[in-house]
Amino acid sequence: MVKAKKSFGQNFLKDKNIINKIVSSIGFTEKDLVIEIGPGKGALTKVLKENNARVLAFEIDERMHEYLDKLEDDKINVVYEDILKINLTNVLSKYKYDKLYVIANLPYYITTPIIEKLIFLDINIDQMTVMVQNEVADRFCAKPGTSSYGMMTVLLNYKYDLSKLFVVSKYCFDPVPKVESAVVNFKIKDRNQYINVNVDNLKKVTSLAFSHKRKTLKNNLGNDNFAIIQSILLDHGFDNNVRAEQIPLNVYIEISNKLYN
Repeated sequence: MVKAKKSFGQNFLKDKNIINKIVSSIGFTEKDLVIEIGPGKGALTKVLKENNARVLAFEIDERMHEYLDKLEDDKINVVYEDILKINLTNVLSKYKYDKLYVIANLPYYITTPIIEKLIFLDINIDQMTVMVQNEVADRFCAKPGTSSYGMMTVLLNYKYDLSKLFVVSKYCFDPVPKVESAVVNFKIKDRNQYINVNVDNLKKVTSLAFSHKRKTLKNNLGNDNFAIIQSILLDHGFDNNVRAEQIPLNVYIEISNKLYN
């Protein structure tokens, strides 16, 4: 029996109802490709296999050969590499598929780096369903004007429509984590919905804006930058005391275009 490693942030999902709900949240076909991150003992992988999914799984823990080898076939391929270190674009160039999906039970300590890698790669992921810490799920799906709203909220919502599907009890895992989890769905927006913006510039603006959440936007951006974008804020009904968490995505995009174009 392989025990969970704290260094890998492993908490194995064992609840079959939750597993089925995660798999059914994405409407893949046999022509699509599903990336699974951290299959562990293969609980999700097994259900994906039962549903005839084509799966490319990335597992960092070599000990999981014991469980995953028996699931591999011409549709299920497991790569024993760190998803954060692998060149995913090169790997995917070897596959043909209609749509690309991601399913993952993400380790809490590297959730944000993995999400950032996936959304900013030059690949089109049609939909992602990921298990994250409940508090993180709230941040991802937060609305402007709430305390959970932050830089990642803005950047994620630029490319995806996000929805928190359901909360998952900590007792659905082995070992039992200290916090509750939640499943979040990311559905890529229609390209026609995108507002033209340089994403690197949007990152710069939001990084500055949220650098000190208790300070006003003016303090975080600096007087010169604030003077440049003040007319934009006024047009949208914001005064000099506005804080970063009050500003919606479309306004950040206008600010980014004004400051860096």
